[in-house]
Amino acid sequence: MHSESVVVAAWGQITQGKNPPGPLRDPLALMVAAARQIVEQTGRPEALAAVDAVFTVKVMSTACDPAAERLASLLGAAPRVTLTSGIGGNSPQRLINKAAGMIARGELESVLIAGAETYYPRGESPGDTTSPLFKGLAGEAESDDRIGATSLEQRHGILLPIHGFPLFETALWAESGLDAEVYRRKVGTLWSGFSRVAAAHPNAWSRVTRNAEEIITPGPSNRWVAFPYTKFMTSLISVDMGAAVLLMSAKRAAAFPITGRRPVYLVAGADRVDRQRFMVEKSDFTRSPALAAAARKALERARMDAAEIRCFDLYSCFPCAVTIARRALNLTETDQRPLTLTGGLGFFGGPGNNYGLHAAASLAAAIAAGTYENGMTTGLGWFMHKHSVGIYSAQPGPTALGAFDAEDERALFAG
Repeated sequence: MHSESVVVAAWGQITQGKNPPGPLRDPLALMVAAARQIVEQTGRPEALAAVDAVFTVKVMSTACDPAAERLASLLGAAPRVTLTSGIGGNSPQRLINKAAGMIARGELESVLIAGAETYYPRGESPGDTTSPLFKGLAGEAESDDRIGATSLEQRHGILLPIHGFPLFETALWAESGLDAEVYRRKVGTLWSGFSRVAAAHPNAWSRVTRNAEEIITPGPSNRWVAFPYTKFMTSLISVDMGAAVLLMSAKRAAAFPITGRRPVYLVAGADRVDRQRFMVEKSDFTRSPALAAAARKALERARMDAAEIRCFDLYSCFPCAVTIARRALNLTETDQRPLTLTGGLGFFGGPGNNYGLHAAASLAAAIAAGTYENGMTTGLGWFMHKHSVGIYSAQPGPTALGAFDAEDERALFAG
């Protein structure tokens, strides 16, 4: 084991259902509840109270900033470093990759990473047709990472993920040469498998297994959203969910042993951004060079081949994202390895930027329980624009992580 090895010491997840028994929790309260599970796992309150850094995933459902500082205060912690991410589904893994680099360099010994959203509509006017995605950002200055489309694209109606990802899916359909209904049934079969995984996950928002026909057939509870997608083929955003992950140096983690489960290590990560950022710039809607580059670099750092990865949690905002990730990893349609450990954003839930933290926590739990020896998570932001990859294992990695986050900053763009 490298002295710079980074341990996923503990984690927590919480789902606030539609009708919770107690008072409603806001995102910060959900983060606190998820973090408290870390104390329960370690049996040591100082595991949180003594953290060197608190990182939070940007909250979009309600105004929470400065979230990292506020969370630290609620936990009774006095971290030396606080940080809140930008916008994008890659943000959780990118924070993990950054924290791992800082730990491996000896700058920090422990980092708490947390995030949560409360999107489930309670008391909103039924006549309000404004997208809830950014409702917590009202009044904030428009930052670069908040811009997903050019002014030209916006004039033509491409504003939100649901406006852009159907174009990737139709490109994949055109390339397949299949009849539209045959292609949609194929996608529905993939998504049905995701629903089965969600039905078995204790934190999933939807615990209903749906067959392919239910998923692709429009109806009163499954309206057309944007061809070729029905509601059941899109992200389930209207959820209240939170997650937290505690990273430690190997030395620090040794002071908080947890018996009865295997250790979990982050063995590699990588971040890349597509040079062809906007939809009007993209030359191929069936592939993501930036995702392929991030996955390739993470595997290289772990000194592994994709064939050695035992399970995956591929970011699944829409089916096309999974298909394109499979291509980037050269995973065939007959590959039997899991593509999700949660059920994905469409069934487990898609809490704003924070889904990736649930993926990391679910993968860590599976490795700790001995279900899998290792696994990979992927995360993406905006229209296949930003990508982050993490590889986790029950065994420490062969390479030190200290240089990788800085290296990625210097070589961030691909494609």
